[in-house]
Amino acid sequence: MTIKGTACIVGAYEHPTRKAPHLTLAQIHAESTLGALRDAGLGKADIDGYFCDSEAPGLGANSMADYMGLKLRHVDTTETGGSSYLAHVSHAAQAIAAGKCNVALITLAGRPRFEGSSVSSQSPFLSPTIPDVDFEVPYGAALVNLYALCAARHMHEYGTTSEQLAWIKVAASHHAQHNPHAMLKTVVTVEDVVNSPMIADPLHRLDCCVVSDGGGALIVARPEIARSLKSPLVSVMGAGEAIKTQNGGRIDVTYTAAAASGRAAFAEAGVTPSDIDYASIYDSFTITVLMQLEDLGFCEKGKGGRFVADGNLISGVGKLPFNTDGGGLCNNHPGNRGGITKVIEAVRQLRGEAHPAVQVKDCRLALAQGIGGPLSTRHASATLVLERQS
Repeated sequence: MTIKGTACIVGAYEHPTRKAPHLTLAQIHAESTLGALRDAGLGKADIDGYFCDSEAPGLGANSMADYMGLKLRHVDTTETGGSSYLAHVSHAAQAIAAGKCNVALITLAGRPRFEGSSVSSQSPFLSPTIPDVDFEVPYGAALVNLYALCAARHMHEYGTTSEQLAWIKVAASHHAQHNPHAMLKTVVTVEDVVNSPMIADPLHRLDCCVVSDGGGALIVARPEIARSLKSPLVSVMGAGEAIKTQNGGRIDVTYTAAAASGRAAFAEAGVTPSDIDYASIYDSFTITVLMQLEDLGFCEKGKGGRFVADGNLISGVGKLPFNTDGGGLCNNHPGNRGGITKVIEAVRQLRGEAHPAVQVKDCRLALAQGIGGPLSTRHASATLVLERQS
């Protein structure tokens, strides 16, 4: 069953907090929901489908539906890490097409900054309950060095340089300077990035995303409902999902599952990477962005370094504007995962509601891409192609 044109994103809201000692997880979910409903022009009673991840408090969707007073016909708690929320959009469109719900709510909330966790302590990916982790732990596997492994191998195979990776952070910082909520608003240079402290060779501190509290929500609705609302129509045109496993240790760390999810999304939408006006790319680290750009087909494999150099990701300057809110590298990365923010900024761009300094002119077609789990070992990928309808 294709989801092309079967649903529209009618509400999007990014919670402004970046540190939330005064808010519970449930409150962030609820406040984000109210924000998205206001944006859509709908009420709580209109929601009959709900999608959230396994980090929602209590019994997840059960507890949050009770807390928010939702009356639901359909629930989905698909968990694929940071890519979950892009998968939720696809699943919501499928549920709407199947008649299981008319208006779907998707939420994310997290407080890793206030609770004192950091990227180095994100142990769920290295839990001893995962069957093959025992074979990795003796070699000192940790989240950051698993990404560094990908960067080092990419450099070895294709000659990618630290300076090229740094351009991704430079582009994000150029966009973040216009976002009043961004954690890092200072524009940085390539030299700033490569001279920042080494975290896990070859990744420097400024190659890493921020750790923030926060959250967000999306409202996905049947097209006939969307057409009755005030906002410009943003249709879900294509979606893809894929999982890459360790394959018993026989793994190539120079590519991501985006190669498969992106191919599926483009095929369903009937477009190619050259048609895309704006791209939201999951950016836990600079290498995460570079590899996804290659795997999605925005450039040839191994040429991502040259593709991102010289400001080619900067809106108004480069060939492919990306993460115009500053992304995870500068804006926020709530709940140790930021996939929902990729969809939110894509919606802003398609509606023409991004900051004027970074708004892409005549933005009609956008891609949102999420990765969940470590790039080098076991991760999931979800891709969306979204279109503004005239």
